Amino acid sequence: MNLESPKVTVQKSAQDLFTLLTDVKNFEQLMPENIAKFEVIGEDAFIFGLKGMPEIKLKMKDKIAPNKIVLGAASDKLPFTLVTNIESTSETSSSVKLDFEGDFNPMMAMMIKGPIGKFIETLATNMGKL
Repeated sequence: MNLESPKVTVQKSAQDLFTLLTDVKNFEQLMPENIAKFEVIGEDAFIFGLKGMPEIKLKMKDKIAPNKIVLGAASDKLPFTLVTNIESTSETSSSVKLDFEGDFNPMMAMMIKGPIGKFIETLATNMGKL
């Protein structure tokens, strides 16, 4: 299952945005309002939980400055990656798009497609808050 967020313009340079997003503490500011839990559990990992959904542990899997950050599920129960693609549009702005890729059975994919789609859209939209 592949989902994409809309491309969002952020008033930060690609390098500044990359630096902010490689610090997992900053993801708390991107979370939707219905967050039930957010906890940093290492310099490259955090756990978050949304109301009505199981808690998910995300770990930094790869970083390619200043254009790409790959977060992945730390559990094999829900195998997925969340890729942040950053494009420089000027010295003071950049565009960002999130790509979610998960390997789920069709029933699970049907159940989570809506909530995950909304979630990554919220993350992208909130990038301007950083």
